[in-house]
Amino acid sequence: MEKRQIFGVGETVFDVIFKNDKPVAAVPGGSAFNSLISLGRSVGVRFPEIPIRMITETGDDHIGDIVVRFMQENNVNTQCVTRNNGTQTHISMAFLDERNDAKYEFYKDHAHASLKEENLQTVDFHAEDILITSSFFAINPVIRDYTANIYRKAYEAGAIIYYDVNFRSSHAHELPAVMTNVIENCRLSDIVRGSTEDFNILFGTSNPQEVYDKHLKNHCKLFICTDGANPLTLITPTVAARYSAKHIETVSTIGAGDNFNAGIICGIVENNLTKAQLNNADKRVWDKLIAKGQEFSAEVCQSVFNYIGG
Repeated sequence: MEKRQIFGVGETVFDVIFKNDKPVAAVPGGSAFNSLISLGRSVGVRFPEIPIRMITETGDDHIGDIVVRFMQENNVNTQCVTRNNGTQTHISMAFLDERNDAKYEFYKDHAHASLKEENLQTVDFHAEDILITSSFFAINPVIRDYTANIYRKAYEAGAIIYYDVNFRSSHAHELPAVMTNVIENCRLSDIVRGSTEDFNILFGTSNPQEVYDKHLKNHCKLFICTDGANPLTLITPTVAARYSAKHIETVSTIGAGDNFNAGIICGIVENNLTKAQLNNADKRVWDKLIAKGQEFSAEVCQSVFNYIGG
Protein backbone atom coordinates (compact mmCIF):
# COMPACT_ATOMS: atom_id res chain seq x y z
CA MET A 1 0.00 0.00 0.00
CA GLU A 2 1.26 3.48 -0.87
CA LYS A 3 1.47 6.03 1.88
CA ARG A 4 -2.12 6.65 2.90
CA GLN A 5 -3.64 10.14 3.15
CA ILE A 6 -6.71 11.32 5.05
CA PHE A 7 -8.86 14.15 3.69
CA GLY A 8 -11.83 15.88 5.28
CA VAL A 9 -14.41 17.99 3.44
CA GLY A 10 -16.71 20.15 5.53
CA GLU A 11 -17.45 23.51 7.04
CA THR A 12 -15.58 25.26 9.82
CA VAL A 13 -17.38 27.21 12.50
CA PHE A 14 -16.56 28.73 15.85
CA ASP A 15 -18.70 27.13 18.55
CA VAL A 16 -19.81 29.18 21.54
CA ILE A 17 -21.21 26.75 24.12
CA PHE A 18 -23.81 27.82 26.69
CA LYS A 19 -25.04 26.15 29.87
CA ASN A 20 -27.91 27.81 31.77
CA ASP A 21 -27.70 30.63 29.23
CA LYS A 22 -24.11 31.44 30.18
CA PRO A 23 -21.11 30.81 27.88
CA VAL A 24 -18.87 28.05 29.23
CA ALA A 25 -16.55 27.46 26.26
CA ALA A 26 -15.66 28.77 22.81
CA VAL A 27 -13.81 26.44 20.43
CA PRO A 28 -13.29 25.87 16.70
CA GLY A 29 -15.69 23.29 15.29
CA GLY A 30 -17.54 21.79 12.38
CA SER A 31 -18.47 18.17 11.78
CA ALA A 32 -15.63 16.97 9.52
CA PHE A 33 -13.36 19.50 11.26
CA ASN A 34 -13.98 17.86 14.66
CA SER A 35 -13.26 14.45 13.15
CA LEU A 36 -9.97 15.61 11.64
CA ILE A 37 -8.77 17.29 14.83
CA SER A 38 -9.30 14.03 16.71
CA LEU A 39 -7.55 12.14 13.91
CA GLY A 40 -4.69 14.64 14.10
CA ARG A 41 -4.41 13.91 17.82
CA SER A 42 -4.50 10.13 17.34
CA VAL A 43 -3.44 9.01 13.86
CA GLY A 44 -1.32 12.14 13.37
CA VAL A 45 0.69 11.36 16.50
CA ARG A 46 1.01 7.58 16.04
CA PHE A 47 1.44 7.65 12.26
CA PRO A 48 3.07 11.00 11.43
CA GLU A 49 3.83 9.77 7.92
CA ILE A 50 0.08 9.94 7.12
CA PRO A 51 -0.91 13.44 5.94
CA ILE A 52 -4.24 14.71 7.30
CA ARG A 53 -5.71 17.51 5.18
CA MET A 54 -8.81 19.64 5.60
CA ILE A 55 -10.73 21.04 2.61
CA THR A 56 -12.86 23.91 3.84
CA GLU A 57 -13.34 27.67 3.92
CA THR A 58 -13.06 30.35 6.59
CA GLY A 59 -13.29 34.10 6.70
CA ASP A 60 -10.21 36.26 6.69
CA ASP A 61 -11.08 37.56 10.16
CA HIS A 62 -9.43 37.00 13.53
CA ILE A 63 -11.62 33.96 14.27
CA GLY A 64 -10.53 32.48 10.95
CA ASP A 65 -6.93 32.94 12.08
CA ILE A 66 -7.74 31.04 15.29
CA VAL A 67 -9.39 28.19 13.36
CA VAL A 68 -6.50 27.79 10.90
CA ARG A 69 -3.86 27.97 13.60
CA PHE A 70 -5.75 25.37 15.64
CA MET A 71 -5.68 22.93 12.74
CA GLN A 72 -1.96 23.43 12.25
CA GLU A 73 -1.31 22.88 15.96
CA ASN A 74 -3.17 19.56 15.77
CA ASN A 75 -1.41 17.92 12.81
CA VAL A 76 -4.00 18.97 10.21
CA ASN A 77 -2.60 20.40 6.98
CA THR A 78 -4.31 23.67 5.92
CA GLN A 79 -3.01 23.91 2.35
CA CYS A 80 -6.54 23.28 1.02
CA VAL A 81 -8.27 25.85 3.25
CA THR A 82 -9.82 28.78 1.36
CA ARG A 83 -9.64 32.12 3.19
CA ASN A 84 -12.39 34.25 1.67
CA ASN A 85 -11.49 37.92 1.58
CA GLY A 86 -13.85 40.30 3.32
CA THR A 87 -15.92 37.55 4.95
CA GLN A 88 -16.49 36.43 8.53
CA THR A 89 -16.04 32.90 9.83
CA HIS A 90 -19.30 31.10 10.64
CA ILE A 91 -20.49 31.11 14.26
CA SER A 92 -22.50 28.41 16.03
CA MET A 93 -24.29 28.90 19.34
CA ALA A 94 -24.79 25.60 21.20
CA PHE A 95 -27.18 25.60 24.16
CA LEU A 96 -26.87 22.59 26.48
CA ASP A 97 -30.13 21.42 28.09
CA GLU A 98 -30.60 19.58 31.39
CA ARG A 99 -29.38 16.33 29.75
CA ASN A 100 -26.42 18.20 28.19
CA ASP A 101 -27.78 17.66 24.69
CA ALA A 102 -27.19 20.67 22.45
CA LYS A 103 -29.66 22.84 20.60
CA TYR A 104 -28.06 25.04 17.97
CA GLU A 105 -28.45 28.47 16.48
CA PHE A 106 -26.23 29.06 13.45
CA TYR A 107 -24.90 32.29 12.02
CA LYS A 108 -23.82 31.19 8.55
CA ASP A 109 -24.12 32.33 4.97
CA HIS A 110 -24.41 29.11 2.95
CA ALA A 111 -25.48 31.05 -0.14
CA HIS A 112 -22.03 32.65 -0.38
CA ALA A 113 -19.90 29.62 0.43
CA SER A 114 -16.81 29.55 -1.74
CA LEU A 115 -13.85 27.32 -2.49
CA LYS A 116 -10.96 28.54 -4.62
CA GLU A 117 -9.48 26.36 -7.33
CA GLU A 118 -5.93 27.32 -6.42
CA ASN A 119 -6.46 25.89 -2.92
CA LEU A 120 -7.54 22.54 -4.37
CA GLN A 121 -4.77 21.99 -6.90
CA THR A 122 -2.78 19.79 -4.53
CA VAL A 123 -5.73 17.45 -3.86
CA ASP A 124 -4.57 14.18 -5.38
CA PHE A 125 -6.09 10.87 -4.30
CA HIS A 126 -4.55 7.41 -4.41
CA ALA A 127 -5.97 3.97 -3.73
CA GLU A 128 -6.64 3.38 -0.01
CA ASP A 129 -6.62 7.07 0.90
CA ILE A 130 -9.53 8.02 3.17
CA LEU A 131 -12.02 10.81 2.51
CA ILE A 132 -14.58 11.88 5.10
CA THR A 133 -17.33 14.32 4.14
CA SER A 134 -20.13 15.68 6.25
CA SER A 135 -23.13 17.91 6.68
CA PHE A 136 -24.69 20.50 4.38
CA PHE A 137 -21.26 21.57 3.13
CA ALA A 138 -20.99 18.26 1.27
CA ILE A 139 -24.24 18.86 -0.64
CA ASN A 140 -24.47 22.66 -0.79
CA PRO A 141 -25.48 23.53 -4.40
CA VAL A 142 -23.37 26.69 -4.30
CA ILE A 143 -20.11 24.71 -4.10
CA ARG A 144 -21.37 21.40 -5.48
CA ASP A 145 -19.14 21.55 -8.55
CA TYR A 146 -16.12 21.50 -6.24
CA THR A 147 -17.33 18.88 -3.75
CA ALA A 148 -18.68 16.58 -6.49
CA ASN A 149 -15.34 16.76 -8.29
CA ILE A 150 -13.51 15.86 -5.07
CA TYR A 151 -15.87 12.93 -4.55
CA ARG A 152 -15.39 11.63 -8.08
CA LYS A 153 -11.61 11.94 -7.94
CA ALA A 154 -11.53 10.00 -4.67
CA TYR A 155 -13.90 7.35 -6.01
CA GLU A 156 -12.02 6.88 -9.28
CA ALA A 157 -8.70 6.59 -7.41
CA GLY A 158 -10.04 3.82 -5.18
CA ALA A 159 -10.07 5.80 -1.93
CA ILE A 160 -12.23 4.75 1.02
CA ILE A 161 -15.07 7.29 1.26
CA TYR A 162 -16.99 7.86 4.51
CA TYR A 163 -20.10 10.06 4.33
CA ASP A 164 -21.72 11.41 7.50
CA VAL A 165 -25.13 12.68 6.41
CA ASN A 166 -25.63 14.97 9.44
CA PHE A 167 -28.67 16.69 7.90
CA ARG A 168 -30.14 19.37 10.18
CA SER A 169 -33.85 20.19 10.35
CA SER A 170 -32.97 23.80 9.52
CA HIS A 171 -32.25 22.60 5.96
CA ALA A 172 -35.41 20.52 5.56
CA HIS A 173 -36.98 23.11 3.26
CA GLU A 174 -34.02 22.71 0.88
CA LEU A 175 -34.47 18.96 0.40
CA PRO A 176 -35.85 19.19 -3.16
CA ALA A 177 -32.73 21.11 -4.22
CA VAL A 178 -30.18 18.83 -2.55
CA MET A 179 -31.61 15.30 -2.49
CA THR A 180 -29.86 14.42 -5.76
CA ASN A 181 -26.56 15.44 -4.15
CA VAL A 182 -27.29 13.32 -1.06
CA ILE A 183 -27.97 10.26 -3.22
CA GLU A 184 -24.85 10.84 -5.33
CA ASN A 185 -22.73 11.08 -2.17
CA CYS A 186 -24.24 7.81 -0.94
CA ARG A 187 -23.62 6.13 -4.30
CA LEU A 188 -19.93 7.04 -4.29
CA SER A 189 -19.33 6.23 -0.61
CA ASP A 190 -18.14 3.03 1.05
CA ILE A 191 -19.70 3.86 4.43
CA VAL A 192 -22.76 6.00 5.11
CA ARG A 193 -23.36 7.05 8.71
CA GLY A 194 -26.25 9.07 10.03
CA SER A 195 -28.61 9.39 12.95
CA THR A 196 -32.23 8.34 13.22
CA GLU A 197 -33.04 12.05 13.28
CA ASP A 198 -31.15 12.64 10.01
CA PHE A 199 -33.00 9.87 8.19
CA ASN A 200 -36.38 10.87 9.54
CA ILE A 201 -35.86 14.29 7.95
CA LEU A 202 -34.44 12.89 4.69
CA PHE A 203 -36.62 9.84 4.13
CA GLY A 204 -39.50 10.11 6.58
CA THR A 205 -38.44 7.07 8.61
CA SER A 206 -36.07 6.50 11.52
CA ASN A 207 -36.12 2.69 11.18
CA PRO A 208 -32.56 1.69 10.19
CA GLN A 209 -33.56 -1.46 8.30
CA GLU A 210 -36.17 0.46 6.32
CA VAL A 211 -33.68 3.23 5.54
CA TYR A 212 -31.18 0.65 4.30
CA ASP A 213 -33.61 -1.49 2.30
CA LYS A 214 -35.53 1.34 0.63
CA HIS A 215 -32.96 4.10 0.27
CA LEU A 216 -29.35 2.96 0.64
CA LYS A 217 -28.47 -0.62 -0.22
CA ASN A 218 -28.63 -0.01 -3.97
CA HIS A 219 -26.13 2.83 -3.51
CA CYS A 220 -23.92 2.01 -0.52
CA LYS A 221 -23.52 -1.35 1.17
CA LEU A 222 -22.04 -0.34 4.53
CA PHE A 223 -24.47 1.51 6.80
CA ILE A 224 -24.23 2.77 10.38
CA CYS A 225 -27.24 4.37 12.05
CA THR A 226 -26.73 6.00 15.44
CA ASP A 227 -29.48 6.97 17.86
CA GLY A 228 -28.02 9.14 20.59
CA ALA A 229 -27.47 7.14 23.79
CA ASN A 230 -29.53 4.24 22.40
CA PRO A 231 -27.91 1.25 20.64
CA LEU A 232 -26.56 1.91 17.15
CA THR A 233 -27.33 -0.30 14.15
CA LEU A 234 -24.79 -1.69 11.69
CA ILE A 235 -26.02 -3.19 8.41
CA THR A 236 -23.80 -4.62 5.67
CA PRO A 237 -24.44 -7.36 3.11
CA THR A 238 -23.04 -9.93 5.58
CA VAL A 239 -23.43 -8.35 9.03
CA ALA A 240 -26.46 -7.01 10.90
CA ALA A 241 -25.78 -6.02 14.50
CA ARG A 242 -26.72 -3.60 17.24
CA TYR A 243 -24.19 -2.13 19.65
CA SER A 244 -24.97 -0.61 23.02
CA ALA A 245 -22.74 2.08 24.46
CA LYS A 246 -21.46 2.13 28.03
CA HIS A 247 -23.27 4.50 30.36
CA ILE A 248 -21.22 7.62 31.07
CA GLU A 249 -21.77 10.91 32.83
CA THR A 250 -22.32 13.25 29.90
CA VAL A 251 -20.98 16.80 30.03
CA SER A 252 -21.83 17.66 26.41
CA THR A 253 -22.99 15.70 23.35
CA ILE A 254 -21.39 18.19 20.93
CA GLY A 255 -19.08 16.31 18.60
CA ALA A 256 -20.26 12.85 19.70
CA GLY A 257 -21.09 11.70 16.17
CA ASP A 258 -18.09 13.45 14.63
CA ASN A 259 -15.76 11.63 16.97
CA PHE A 260 -17.50 8.33 16.41
CA ASN A 261 -16.59 8.87 12.75
CA ALA A 262 -13.00 9.67 13.72
CA GLY A 263 -12.80 6.51 15.80
CA ILE A 264 -13.98 4.35 12.88
CA ILE A 265 -11.36 5.92 10.60
CA CYS A 266 -8.67 5.56 13.27
CA GLY A 267 -9.62 1.88 13.51
CA ILE A 268 -9.30 1.46 9.75
CA VAL A 269 -5.80 2.95 9.89
CA GLU A 270 -4.71 1.01 12.99
CA ASN A 271 -5.84 -2.28 11.42
CA ASN A 272 -4.38 -1.30 8.03
CA LEU A 273 -7.65 -2.21 6.32
CA THR A 274 -7.91 -1.88 2.57
CA LYS A 275 -11.07 -0.87 0.72
CA ALA A 276 -11.68 -4.50 -0.30
CA GLN A 277 -11.15 -5.78 3.24
CA LEU A 278 -13.50 -3.15 4.64
CA ASN A 279 -16.23 -3.95 2.15
CA ASN A 280 -15.96 -7.66 3.04
CA ALA A 281 -15.35 -7.28 6.78
CA ASP A 282 -16.90 -9.80 9.14
CA LYS A 283 -18.41 -9.01 12.52
CA ARG A 284 -15.11 -9.42 14.37
CA VAL A 285 -13.61 -6.59 12.33
CA TRP A 286 -16.67 -4.41 12.80
CA ASP A 287 -16.65 -5.08 16.55
CA LYS A 288 -13.19 -3.49 16.70
CA LEU A 289 -14.14 -0.52 14.53
CA ILE A 290 -17.38 0.21 16.39
CA ALA A 291 -15.61 -0.09 19.74
CA LYS A 292 -13.03 2.49 18.62
CA GLY A 293 -15.80 4.80 17.42
CA GLN A 294 -17.65 4.50 20.72
CA GLU A 295 -14.41 5.06 22.65
CA PHE A 296 -13.76 8.36 20.85
CA SER A 297 -17.39 9.43 21.19
CA ALA A 298 -17.54 8.65 24.92
CA GLU A 299 -14.35 10.62 25.61
CA VAL A 300 -15.73 13.71 23.90
CA CYS A 301 -19.05 13.49 25.74
CA GLN A 302 -17.18 13.84 29.03
CA SER A 303 -15.87 17.33 28.22
CA VAL A 304 -17.05 20.60 26.69
CA PHE A 305 -14.55 20.21 23.86
CA ASN A 306 -15.37 18.89 20.40
CA TYR A 307 -12.51 16.41 20.06
CA ILE A 308 -10.50 13.84 22.00
CA GLY A 309 -7.73 15.08 24.25
CA GLY A 310 -4.38 15.95 22.81
